Parts: sequence; structure tokens; C-alpha cells
Amino acid sequence: MSLIVFSMINLVGDPVDMLVNPESLPEEIDRVRQAFGLDQPVHIQYWKFLTGAMSGDLGNSFVFGRPALALIAERFPATLELATCALIIAVTIGLPLGIYAGLNPDGWGTRVIMSSSVLGISIPTFWLGLMMIIVFSVVLGWLPVSGRGETAYFLGIKSSVFTLDGLRHLIMPATNLALFKIAMVIRLARAGTEEVMRLDFIKFARARGLSPRRIVRFHLLPNILIPIITVLAIEFGTLIAFATVTESIFAWPGLGKLVIDAIVNLDRPIVVAYLLFVVTLFLLLNLVVDIIYAALDPRVRLDGGEQ
Repeated sequence: MSLIVFSMINLVGDPVDMLVNPESLPEEIDRVRQAFGLDQPVHIQYWKFLTGAMSGDLGNSFVFGRPALALIAERFPATLELATCALIIAVTIGLPLGIYAGLNPDGWGTRVIMSSSVLGISIPTFWLGLMMIIVFSVVLGWLPVSGRGETAYFLGIKSSVFTLDGLRHLIMPATNLALFKIAMVIRLARAGTEEVMRLDFIKFARARGLSPRRIVRFHLLPNILIPIITVLAIEFGTLIAFATVTESIFAWPGLGKLVIDAIVNLDRPIVVAYLLFVVTLFLLLNLVVDIIYAALDPRVRLDGGEQ
């Protein structure tokens, strides 16, 4: 992945053109190019990058003059906060609605829910974000337009959710980011519910006289969670990695805005470090999913080398 990313990013423009004044002398341009090591062949640049990456050094930003990994670490908490809140909103709203739709496949409420989920998937994120700003910020004046707002520490964690001003700043971007995921959770939960409710163990649970609430909680929910967790784990990675549109619209100071600025300024170290960070994130998320599988489903656990 590092080879592909490094090769592709070197095909997109010359960062020196963005770093120096167009009227600079050729000697000044050559000095800047040498200072950043851009005068060397691409394979030499890649080898230096690779040897540095092995020790945790992904290079210094051309624009900020600071380690790219340090800049990503600074912006990551804001993006993690936004993605986590969006995922919580998606699960909190989508899972009950999906289960209801699966338990009542022919009801009018199900038709409303599924029609709304189609809108959630179809509406572009950037358009919805702009409409939310116009309605809730400009017209009604209920919520702030942009920024992260006031933050506070709790148990050593700095977050916007610990202050009222921070929550007001978080509502719109988190909701905008969550709408597509809500629609996805609804569809996954509905499909899983319809499939599980036809199985024999549900019929036996009903024959034993268990209440519908108990059947849903102890028999239905654990069996539909595994496919939902699989998808949501990957989607959580996409929320973190590709929240660039939402962060740009609401000026949220996270990774997305940092990467957009880096692309505009051809800040190669930031772009390469970000993409490698995303790859590592998805690998870790897949590992976490496998561990959660073992906690939810005893059938996938290993005991003494036997499955």
C-alpha cells in the first residue's frame, strides 16, 4: 500500500510550485526542492520514506514543518469523536426501527420506515449538510454553523460532548454523517429479523410461552448482531477515513479537513501518512470484529485447538 500511495502521489503536481512564490529565482526554487529532498529520484525518495516509516517517522509536512504523524495524532481525536457519535446515533435509531420493520413486515409503519431509509441512502451528504445549516443555523438560529465548540476533560479525555456548547456544535455534523448509516442499519436489522423469526428456535421460544420482549432481547437480538457488527465495524472505519465532506462543510477540525488542505497544497507527507493510517485502522478494526465475534457467538471460539 505504501508503494502504491507513494507512487501515485508523486504523479500529482510539484509541491514546490505551491511552496514558493512564482516569481522566485531558479536558485531559490532549487534550494527549496533540495531542502525537501524532491531533487532525488522517486525510488530514492521512497526508500528514505520506507526506512523512516520503519521507525515511526512518516516525514515532515511541507506546509507546517512538523511530523506528519504528529499532525494526524492531533486531529484524530476530533474525527474519532464525530465518527463515534455518528455511529451511536445510527445504531440507536436504526436498530430499533429495523427490528420493528422486521417484526411487522406488512404494517404501514414499516412502509414509512423503509421509504425514509431510501431517502437516507439517496440524499447527497454535502447537500443535506448545507440544508441543515440553512434551516437550523441561518433560519431558526438553533445551532452554530461550524467549528467544534467548547471542549472539556473527563477522566483524561478531551471532548466536545462534555460541554453544552460542544454538544450544540456536534449535533449537526454527527447527524449529517449518521443519516446514511441509519438507513444501512435499518435494512440490515430488518433483513436479519425477518430471517431469524422464521427459524425453529424462535417457534420453540414462543411455544414455551416467552414474552415477545424476551424473545427479541435474548433470542433475536444476539443472532442478528453478528452481521450488523461486521458491517458497522467497516463502516466505522469509513466514518473516520472519509468524513472529509462533512468536516469541510461544518469546518470540523479533524482529519478530513487536514487531508483536504494537504491535497490542495500538495503536502505529500500528510497525504501518504493519512492513507497509511487508514490502512492500519481497517486492519485493527477487522481484528476487533473477530474478537467481538468470539464474545457474541460461542460457536466461533477456539478451545484447546478445537473449534
